[in-house]
Formats: sequence, structure tokens, C-alpha cells
Amino acid sequence: MSLSEREVTRAVSLRPGADLEGFRAAVRALVAEGVPPERVVWSAAADSACLFGAEAPAASDAPVALPRAAAALVPMVVPHRDPERYALLYALIWRIRAGERDLLEIASDPLVHRLNGMRKAIQRDLHKMHAFLRFRRVPEAGTERFVAWFEPEHHILEAAAPFFVDRFRSLAWTILTPEGSARWDGEALRFGPPGRREDVPPGDGFEAGWRDYYESTFNPARTNLRAMRAEMPKKYWHNMPETAAIPALIRQASSRTAAMIEREPQMPTKRQPARALAAMADQDPASLDALNGIIRRSEPLVPGATQAVLGEGPVGAAIAFVGEQPGDQEDRQGRPFVGPAGQLLSRAMAEAGIDRSACYLTNAVKHFKFEERGKRRIHQKPTAGEVSHYRWWLDRELDFVAPKLVVALGATAVLALTGKAIPITRARGPFRFERLDNRFQGFITVHPSYLLRLPDEAKQEAYETFVGDLRRVEALGRELAG
Repeated sequence: MSLSEREVTRAVSLRPGADLEGFRAAVRALVAEGVPPERVVWSAAADSACLFGAEAPAASDAPVALPRAAAALVPMVVPHRDPERYALLYALIWRIRAGERDLLEIASDPLVHRLNGMRKAIQRDLHKMHAFLRFRRVPEAGTERFVAWFEPEHHILEAAAPFFVDRFRSLAWTILTPEGSARWDGEALRFGPPGRREDVPPGDGFEAGWRDYYESTFNPARTNLRAMRAEMPKKYWHNMPETAAIPALIRQASSRTAAMIEREPQMPTKRQPARALAAMADQDPASLDALNGIIRRSEPLVPGATQAVLGEGPVGAAIAFVGEQPGDQEDRQGRPFVGPAGQLLSRAMAEAGIDRSACYLTNAVKHFKFEERGKRRIHQKPTAGEVSHYRWWLDRELDFVAPKLVVALGATAVLALTGKAIPITRARGPFRFERLDNRFQGFITVHPSYLLRLPDEAKQEAYETFVGDLRRVEALGRELAG
């Protein structure tokens, strides 16, 4: 391409609002032609391209590779109302591709500083929409639909709508804004033309109950008007039924606080929760199959998993192996230790003289937690809270299997079995799991996935050490069984 061709101004016209797909297509075309930011005129009106008398970039399917942080920033800035947002983003992309790969790490750079400010503004606007939008019931042809009105500061409707799909998936609802509307019918999410505040009913029967609940939970002793306005700006109050009670609650706050101070403190009445205890006893599984039924029916703590992955092996197995959580292949097949780490474990067990089919294999966490990257699902380590959530299942599972020896594979399994974060390097080898009342002899070693992550020059030695651990496990299991 000659210099004169490169100096021709390119006019890019995107649809009004947040045209993320249009921006991405334009960036692919501009990068393919090598057009610098100063030669691009961006507009966000359907009929504005003719104003410039300039050439539009030719379409291109060539992908534009960006660092993960930059790729994540683009959809968080495109909804901003600033008319310069597209030009600023393209300038960032151009500089990154010109060699400044770590540009976003330089917070003092004027371009980075401005884009980060726009990202934070979108995050605040999304939070306000998620927190302050209120649906009202509308009868519709023998059924019921819920309608809400909201006035976002930026073009966030398309970015915010999936949150309400996840939260109110079983309801039919419509969100109206001055710029557009989102409609969910229980199966598909569709976007349409703007709405009007008058299209939303002024109230419904549910709101009276919501106001009563808000009034009953209002603490007059902790009234802070400045904090209230900062967290819940007054411009949103007309959409929220509970705010109708706020003025009266504020007026009464001082007298209610004084009454609370004067009132003689009373000890709470002791109640014997006999019915609750009986109900819990009825739900306590009587067998491993019953426990597995409960696990199978339970929703994942972190959404996304295809299914719960249950333990596998005979009840009464002399040795039980406890891993971290299912991986991608385990989630797809519904069986523990069938992916690359599981195959490595099977090979090491065979070399150590352990019959896998005679052992019980399970995980501390029963659902796959992951992050999607393109078409791949990348494993994410469970948090201590998630391990604690699943711990009761693991305890009951081991009670039913009743192994002689429990092998903890990796730090997450150790946390689940001991309730403590214990370094593997310090505790590797025979170990007593005191949290389990010493019901089982324990053994701690690394998780086989650790071996897969090592550099090639270190893998063989680490694998031989792992097999050595399993030989000790085999001997100890045989001794305990005898």
C-alpha cells in the first residue's frame, strides 16, 4: 500500500449505543489495512458515513490478537457514553500491536488512565442497574409478565440483561429504558425499541409486602443519610417501592432509637428445635447410594459444571484416594480421574503395585470449576469456602466407604481432610487426620496434575518420587488391611 493510500481518512459508522460487534469488525479491517488511529473518523449514527466523503475500510476476517487484559477491557468501555470511546480503544489497540504489550500495566499513561476511568464508570452503572431495578407484575392474556423501567447513565442494557436472565429465568419479563428494551420469554432474550415510563404500572400487590419487609429491617440507630445517598442515589428512588417509606423512617429514627435505648434488655427465649432436628435426621442418608443421590440432585456451588462427579470404587476398599475436584474430562464423563492427571495416576498406581479397581477414588469438591477461554475450559482452583461447602459430603462418603487408609492428593484434599492449609512438602508421607477423629490412617502426597505442570527436565524425577510414595501407600494399606 502506498503512502497516499494509507493517508486516506477511513470513516467508520457504527450503530448507536454499544456496537461491540461492529467495533470488532472495524478493528479487524483497519488493522488488516494498517490504518493508524489518526486516519480514522468514528461515528455512532447509522447515516453519518456520508458526512466525511472518505473511504470505509474493507471487511476482514483476520483475527486481531491482544493480551487478555486488553481483550477484556474492550467490552467494558464500548458501552460508555463518551463519543470518543471507539477512537480511544483503537488507539490503545494500535499501540499494543506496535510493541507496547504491557501498556495496560502503566496506570499513569493518559490513555490507560482515561480508559480505566470509563471501565469503572460502566462497572458502577451495571451495579446500580442490578441493584436498583424493580419489576412490577402485569397481567397478559391469562398469564403474567413483569415489567421494569430503568434509566442507565451509559449504553449498558445489552451487557446487563444476561444478569436478569440468570436471576429470573423462570419468569417472563421486559426491561424498558429510554434507549431500548430487553424482553425474556423464558427461552430467548430479545432486544427492541425504547420504552416509556408510562408503560410500567405504578405498583402491584407485591410491593406492599416488600415495603413492610424493608420497614421491619430498617435500623434507626444506623441511619446515615450521606452513606445512603452515595450507595442509592435519589434519581433511582422513583423506581424502587421501598424508598416510599424512607422519609417517614428517617423522621422517626431518633425517637425509635431513644425507645430502643430505654427498653429493658431481655434474654432471648430458648427454644428446643425438635422438629428441625427430626427433619435433619430424616434427610441424613442411610447409605452411600442415598448420599450420591443427594449430591447428584444438588446444584453446583459455582455455576457451569455439567454434572456432579461422584466417587468410584467398592465400599470397604482398603485405600481411598481423595483429589481436589473434577477436571474437564471428568465433568464430561461423570467419572473421577479419567483425564490426563487421572491417566498418570493410574500408570503410577500400576507401577507401585496398587490395583485401581480395588481402591475408592473421589474428590474433595464434586463439581468442575473453570474459566472459559475460547473453546477451552480451564480449571480454576476451588476456594477455602468452596472446599468447606462440600466437606460434609466427603466426611459422610468416607464414613460409608470405611477405608483403612485415606490418601490426600494435593493441598486442596489436605485442606478438606484436616481443615487446615498444610504445605505438602512439610507433611508429605504418613499423616493423622485429627479432624476426622483419627478414624482413618492418612497419607499425604502431591496431586498428579502437579507433575503435568512441571518442566520436562524435572518431570521424570518427580514422577519417580510420586511412584515411591504410592509404593509406601501400598505397603501401609496392605499392613492395615491385614
